[in-house]
Amino acid sequence: MGNRLSKIYTRTGDDGSTGLADGNRIAKNAQRVEAMGMADELNCHIGILVETLAAGDALTDMLRRIQHHLFDLGGEFAIPGSRVIGDDHITWLEGVLDQYNEDLPPLKNFILPGGSPAAAQCHLARAVCRRTERVVVALGHEDSINTASRHYLNRLSDLLFVVARVLARRDGAQEILWEQKKSGL
Repeated sequence: MGNRLSKIYTRTGDDGSTGLADGNRIAKNAQRVEAMGMADELNCHIGILVETLAAGDALTDMLRRIQHHLFDLGGEFAIPGSRVIGDDHITWLEGVLDQYNEDLPPLKNFILPGGSPAAAQCHLARAVCRRTERVVVALGHEDSINTASRHYLNRLSDLLFVVARVLARRDGAQEILWEQKKSGL
């Protein structure tokens, strides 16, 4: 690994810029920096989700692997032109998604976030994943990106939705179904 920071503050960002891993400096509000930050925020939400699970939960290893992917994704954004996330990552997500979706009943209603603390946290991670995907799409309009990264985020949000359904049904919890009649005044 490269240089490690022995001092956390460097003052180099005081001018509103930040350094990319390739040595270039860009504005802290650039779309690329936003994508890096969103990958980090999503990783944090998944970390919180993992911490809501019981020790030994079968979902933990899968979610930790995703956290590593997201760290790699942030690194990919930090080095313009790099490609870390590939088709193998997407194929793996699709396999996990199929595995967890297999035993769920078909959807007949929209689902509200909730059902259990873990399911609610998973829905929050899903929403942040969707926002991350939107930021990455915007970045792709102004700069070249690895399209596999965008595809990965799309599949990940689907997986998080399915995992939220799984979590809401475990231990006797219920999915909260949207009811149109309750949305009126």
